[in-house]
Amino acid sequence: MFRLLARWVRRPLLPAVRLWRRNIQLRVVAGTLLMSLGVVLLLGLVVIGQVRNGLLDAKERAAQSQAAGGFSAAQDRAAITSSAPGQQDGGRTGASVNWRSTLVEQLASGGQSAFNVVALSLDSGDTASRGVRASGEVDPTKSIPADLRLNVAQGTNTYQKSTRIHYTSGDPSEAGLVIGKRLNDADGTPYELYYLFPLTQEEDSLTLVKGTLATAGLFVVVLLGAIAWFVVRQVVTPVRMAAGIAERLSAGRLQERMKVTGEDDIARLGEAFNKMAQNLQLKIQQLEELSRMQRRFVSDVSHELRTPLTTVRMAADVIHEARVDFDPVTGRAAELLGDQLDRFESLLSDLLEISRFDAGAAALEAEPIDLRQVVRRVIGGAEPLAERKGTRIVVLGDEQPVVAEADARRVERVLRNLVVNAVEHGEGRDVVVKLAAAGGAVAVAVRDYGVGLKPGEATRVFNRFWRADPARARTTGGTGLGLSIAVEDARLHGGWLQAWGEPGGGSQFRLTLPRTADEPLRGSPIPLEPEDSRRNREQAAVGRVQESARRVAVPAQPVGDRPSLPVPPRLPAAPRATVDPTALPGSGSRVVPRAATGSDSAGASAATAGGTGNAEREDGTRGR
Repeated sequence: MFRLLARWVRRPLLPAVRLWRRNIQLRVVAGTLLMSLGVVLLLGLVVIGQVRNGLLDAKERAAQSQAAGGFSAAQDRAAITSSAPGQQDGGRTGASVNWRSTLVEQLASGGQSAFNVVALSLDSGDTASRGVRASGEVDPTKSIPADLRLNVAQGTNTYQKSTRIHYTSGDPSEAGLVIGKRLNDADGTPYELYYLFPLTQEEDSLTLVKGTLATAGLFVVVLLGAIAWFVVRQVVTPVRMAAGIAERLSAGRLQERMKVTGEDDIARLGEAFNKMAQNLQLKIQQLEELSRMQRRFVSDVSHELRTPLTTVRMAADVIHEARVDFDPVTGRAAELLGDQLDRFESLLSDLLEISRFDAGAAALEAEPIDLRQVVRRVIGGAEPLAERKGTRIVVLGDEQPVVAEADARRVERVLRNLVVNAVEHGEGRDVVVKLAAAGGAVAVAVRDYGVGLKPGEATRVFNRFWRADPARARTTGGTGLGLSIAVEDARLHGGWLQAWGEPGGGSQFRLTLPRTADEPLRGSPIPLEPEDSRRNREQAAVGRVQESARRVAVPAQPVGDRPSLPVPPRLPAAPRATVDPTALPGSGSRVVPRAATGSDSAGASAATAGGTGNAEREDGTRGR
C-alpha cells in the first residue's frame, strides 16, 4: 500500500526530476537563487536587528532624560508646596488634596501624547489624596508590571521595563517603555511616579525598514537569478552545441563542426573540438581505406588462388590415384598432399565468405524451415567422425516442430561447426543436441563434456584464427575461421551465438534465432548454463542438505490426536519458457577457474559470451 502511494506521489514529479537532472542551467540558476535568498535573508535580519537596537537605544535615552526631568520637577514642586508661607494647617491640608492631580497634569502637558504620567500610592488606602492619578486614559493596573512596582516601592533608584500600554477608553494596546521612581509628596508621604513612553513611532519606522529591505531583497534575488541565467547560458549553449555535434559525429556524420565566434575560452574549446573532429575524420577515413584495401587484398588473393589451386588439385588427384605404384614414402607424400589441398580449399572458401561479410555483401535467404531436419542432416554428416571418436550424439526436444524463418544453408553451417567441434573436443563422451521453442524465439544448444574453457578464453574465442590450445592438432582440418563465420551468420539472422564453459566440465553452445526474420529477441528458451553444470550441482546439493536439516529440526506430530484434513488434488504445473538473463545482449562473458584439487565440488561459475557484439565481446566457445 505504501509502495503504491509512493509511486502515485512520485509519478507527477518524474518530469520535473528528469528536467532537473538533465538541465545544468536550471540547476545553476536555482542554486544561485537559493543562495542569494539566503544571503539576503541573513543581511536583512542583521540590518533589521541593528535598526531595532538603534531605535530602542535612542528612545531609551530620550525617555530616561525626559523622566529624570519630570522626577526632579515633582520633587521641587513638593518642596515648594510644603514650605509655602501664610498657609494654615487646614489650608495646607486642602491644598495637598489636589496636588498629585495637578502634578500629573502639569508633567503630562509637556509630552503632547509623547508620554503619559501615572502617580500611585504605596499603600492601599482609598483617600482622594492618595488615589491613582493617570493621564491619557492609561490603565495603570494593566500597563505597569507588578515586578516593576515592587522594585520601585523597595528602592530609591530609577527603574524601567518594557511593557504593553493599555487604555481605559478601549483603544488597542501598544508597546511601550515604563520608567518609575519613588518620591515624597508635600506631606512627606512616599508615592510612585511613572512615565509611560509609547513605541508606536519606532514600530512604524521598523515596519518601513522591513518593507524596504524586503522589496530591495526580492529585487536583488531576481536580478541575481537573471544574471546567473544569462552567464550560464553563455557557457551552456556552446556545451550543448558540442554535445549535439558529438552525438551526430558518433552517428557517422563526420562533417559536423562547431560554430566558433570570438577569441575567448569557449572559442578555444570550439576550435579544439573542430580540430579533434577533423583529425578523427581523417583517421577514420584512413582506417576505412586500409580496411577496404585489406578486404580487397583478401578477396583478390582468394580469387587469384582459385585457378592455380584447381590446376594443383587436378595434378594432385592424378598423383593420388597412382600412389599405389609409388614406394611407401612417395605414396605417403601423395596422401599428405591431398589432405593439405582439401584444407587449403576450405581455407579459401572461408576467406571468401569472411570477405563477403566484411564487405557487407552477405545476403540472407530466409524461409520457414524446421530446425529438426537441419539437425538431422548435421548429425548424419558428423556420424563418421563420431564413430571414430567413440562419441554418441543424443538429440533432445525433437518431438515437436521447431520452425523459424531462417537461411537453411547458413544455419546448417553454424550447427555443423558446433557439432563437429563438440565431437572433436568431447574426448569420447556423449554430445547432447537440444532443441526448444518459446515465445518469439527458437534455440539449438550443443553440449559436450570435454576439456571446457579456461579463464579468459571466452572473450577471445570468436577471434579469427584463434585456437584454445595452439599445440593441439587439427585432426579434422579446421581453418580457425569457423566460429567467426558462425557468429556472422547468427548476427545476420538477428540472433545470438553464445557459449558457456568451465574447465574440465565441458561446454555448451547455444544458437538463438527469432521465429520471424524481423522480430527482435528478448530471451532464449534454453538456459545458457546447463542444469548439470558444477555450480548447479553444488547449489542442488546445498539445497538438499538444508532441506534435510529442516526436516530433522521439525519434530514429528502425532497423527492420532487430531483428524486428518482433506488434501486437494495437485494440479499439473503449467509449462513455461525459461528465459535466461545471460541471453540478453551485452551480457559479457565469465569463466570460473578450475579448482586446484581438480574435484567436482570446487566452485565454478559459467563462461558466457554474446554473439550480438563484435568478436571481442561475443559470448563464445573454443576456437576450432
